[in-house]
Amino acid sequence: MSDILIVDDERDIRELIADILKDEGFETRLAANSDEAVDALNSAEPALMVLDIWLKDSRMDGIDILKQVKRNNPDVPVIIISGHGNIEIAVAAIKQGAYDFIEKPFNIDQLMVVVNRAMETSRLRRENSTLRRGGERLAEMLGQSAAFKRLRDNLDKVAKSNGRVMLTGEPGAGKELAARYVHAHSPRANAAFVTVPCASIEPERMEEVLFGRETPERGIEPGLLEQAHGGVIYFDEVGDMPLGTQPKILRVLTEQQFSRAGGSDKVRVDLRVISSTNRDLMAEIAAGRFRQELYDRLNVVPVAVPSLADRRDDIALLARHFIEHFNRMQGLPARDLPEDTVAALQSMRWPGNIRQLRNVIERVLILAEESGPIQPAELEPQGATPDNSDALSLGPQITAMALREAREMFEREYLLAQINRFGGNISRTAQFVGMERSALHRKLKSLGVVGGMRGEEELIAGK
Repeated sequence: MSDILIVDDERDIRELIADILKDEGFETRLAANSDEAVDALNSAEPALMVLDIWLKDSRMDGIDILKQVKRNNPDVPVIIISGHGNIEIAVAAIKQGAYDFIEKPFNIDQLMVVVNRAMETSRLRRENSTLRRGGERLAEMLGQSAAFKRLRDNLDKVAKSNGRVMLTGEPGAGKELAARYVHAHSPRANAAFVTVPCASIEPERMEEVLFGRETPERGIEPGLLEQAHGGVIYFDEVGDMPLGTQPKILRVLTEQQFSRAGGSDKVRVDLRVISSTNRDLMAEIAAGRFRQELYDRLNVVPVAVPSLADRRDDIALLARHFIEHFNRMQGLPARDLPEDTVAALQSMRWPGNIRQLRNVIERVLILAEESGPIQPAELEPQGATPDNSDALSLGPQITAMALREAREMFEREYLLAQINRFGGNISRTAQFVGMERSALHRKLKSLGVVGGMRGEEELIAGK
């Protein structure tokens, strides 16, 4: 819904506002009293409400309607207007949850500035609500590899407790998904899950975003910590948190309370804290960029999220999931994924992990000229490259070799790629390449592959 509901007992005023908003491309609905306003809200929730504080001959005044909207339609921003406005009324309205206050007669430019800001707020609130409603679906992780099963087992254990969790892993490996999984399977599943994107918030705004603020003009504006009360606060890439903010967060973790910017009252919060990082925080501590005390508080239960390279058995499952997702959400073709394309995907390097795999699938589906099976050649333009950076090519190095040396080099590179594809499992590699397991083992030893990888016993066991 993208319309704006205008509630004013003066016909000329509500029609004037409607005409101004229509000229700017907005759809509007009009209500002359509280009964019409309530009926309009019940029929379809608007994106924004412009509400007169004084409504003649109505059962409820603007403040009463505002309270009902905040109770029943909390995602709808409300702009209060009044011809009898003063600072006391403005503060009262904003303390009740109004987005802003405009006094009649109003300036058109001022009205449009406030409306545009409020509509952006409405959009963000709806996106967050959609994410919260879809949180459980988002938290259903996919995988069947040994590394994935170990991760899920660990997450199931920590979900039952209230302990602070530190998720570590490469960018794009699924740390936020793991955090949402913990939340969705915990006693706090019905409460808020609030993300703090530490890397994208400007350092000078971090404390206001976290703690909120109080001003005479706008009253109380809760921060992310307050919004997460009773639920989970997730510090995404906590290693990027400004050094000056870290001791204040440490104090919140210790005391479970804080003061808003510009305020003096103590705000008590009940939070579960989950953090993530792709950095070596011990190195950051040694360099003076992260506080040891905060690390100790956050790292109560460390959980490592495996990279996609450690989950190659899951690549086909994930790729097919993304194909189905993009078909359902964007109408892209639901193309098949044949085994030779799966093999190509499994032999590639994925520095961007699951996020990069998702991007590859989306790109292939968007650029598809046909709806047939995805071919390995379609993967080549993407940045994903074969897993071995020294992959064989017919350049000066190989052309200078004798045939026997070149053959041995090819066999070594080929078998390394297959072993990586199957996560080091000798039995599955042998089955794929068409060799007996013992013969493959002898071949690996003759090529010097086993000793140069993870150790003979570990490789043979397929660990």
